[in-house]
Amino acid sequence: MHEEARHKARALGDAACGAKFERRQKGRRIMNTFKTAFLLTALTLVLLFFGQVFGGQNGLMNFTAYFFSDKIALASAHAQPITREESPRLYAVMERLSAKANIPVPKLYIIPEAAPNAFATGRNPHHASVAVTQGLMQLMDDEELEGVIAHELSHVRNYDILTSSIAATLAGAITFLAQIGRFGMLFGGYGGRGDDRRGGGLAALLMIIVAPIAAVLLQLGISRSREYQADASGAQMVGYADGLIRALQKLGAYNQRIPMDVSPTTASLFIVAPFSPGQMLSGLFSTHPPLSERIAALKNMTITRT
Repeated sequence: MHEEARHKARALGDAACGAKFERRQKGRRIMNTFKTAFLLTALTLVLLFFGQVFGGQNGLMNFTAYFFSDKIALASAHAQPITREESPRLYAVMERLSAKANIPVPKLYIIPEAAPNAFATGRNPHHASVAVTQGLMQLMDDEELEGVIAHELSHVRNYDILTSSIAATLAGAITFLAQIGRFGMLFGGYGGRGDDRRGGGLAALLMIIVAPIAAVLLQLGISRSREYQADASGAQMVGYADGLIRALQKLGAYNQRIPMDVSPTTASLFIVAPFSPGQMLSGLFSTHPPLSERIAALKNMTITRT
């Protein structure tokens, strides 16, 4: 009787922990929604103002960012579609975890890079894609691969993918316009004559300097908290944190040594910040929280068995 009572008490405790975890996740999603709306509005205003400085009253439209940000991100990473026959192991893990997450199986892509990494993109769970590098498939054991895929599916289930993809697209557009602005000022500047010309040139110079910094800072604000949540949700999805912890340790070690050919504006999409040739980002301007802090948070979390 005592043993049965202990089992019942333990089951009730597990159920309470599970309910508490779900309430906490729901609260985080609501807070992240408001935060994302604010940050994306700010990012869009910077882009529109920059577009007016260089493009007149028509400015720039964000229609492309909404409907094609996933395709832009995949093309930027040189990702190629991969079939079940080419990677049955990846499909098996993806299908099993998608069923646990109660979302459609995303489209799968392979990135021809030796550095292990992965990212998810798309508008919603019904229009989602997950891309992994060749290095990830070669270096991760089954539990580590599960941890990485669960992390990415958490981004899909929490609707992080739309936010991150649009932010990356807009940040890329801002950076591109800044480059055009620098080139234009070298060959005559902007604006009309007299005061108008001087005012336009000053505004253009200001935006050339400020806009790329603003894009990075706003991406930073969008991305960092999302990674902690996706780590926790991913560990909860598979039922243990050890695989994801080992995967993050490997990802950190290899990405410090092996550069990736990716745009800095899409770096925030990846599970860990990729190291690009000639690019050294300080911790202050990194769109990812420190790996040591993410691993510590995973070690300290309580996994509720379902």
